[in-house]
Amino acid sequence: MNKFLMKLISEEKIKLVESSEDIAIAYLHKSGKSLLSAKTLVNIENLDDAIALTYYSMYYSVLALLFKIGIKSENHTGSILLLKEIFDLDVSELQKAKKDRVDKQYYVDFSTTKKEVLNAIILAEEFNAKIKLKIDTISLSEVEQYNEKAKSLLFTDLNKLSKSHP
Repeated sequence: MNKFLMKLISEEKIKLVESSEDIAIAYLHKSGKSLLSAKTLVNIENLDDAIALTYYSMYYSVLALLFKIGIKSENHTGSILLLKEIFDLDVSELQKAKKDRVDKQYYVDFSTTKKEVLNAIILAEEFNAKIKLKIDTISLSEVEQYNEKAKSLLFTDLNKLSKSHP
């Protein structure tokens, strides 16, 4: 397993929790609000913040899916890795959105065009729809299977590591 994920587990930035439909719904609501805010910011030419909010919209959808199967993650990179490892999903669009968010939010030597933001909004809408469909259609037995996969992925290697480093 990824040493980075093991570090996050040891710091309790990633942990198993009770599966929660309510928290998943709350994160989906945050996702929708972030996307709506991004669209609103385009209209007032606040493009850098709009790019950031398209990413956050996607990130909140990921958190919703993770809570649906009983995982709490407090780290962006860790959440993306979990999405890839547990659900075997392509995370390249999410990683690009995260990079764009960091570049536009923290650095002044990047410019953002309205077309870039509109494309990012479309990408976020499509990504969020896929994640929401997964959340809506996942069965209780699949929740349990994904939770077991997460336990195996996250804690088997951590136990091996702690036994080899007394």
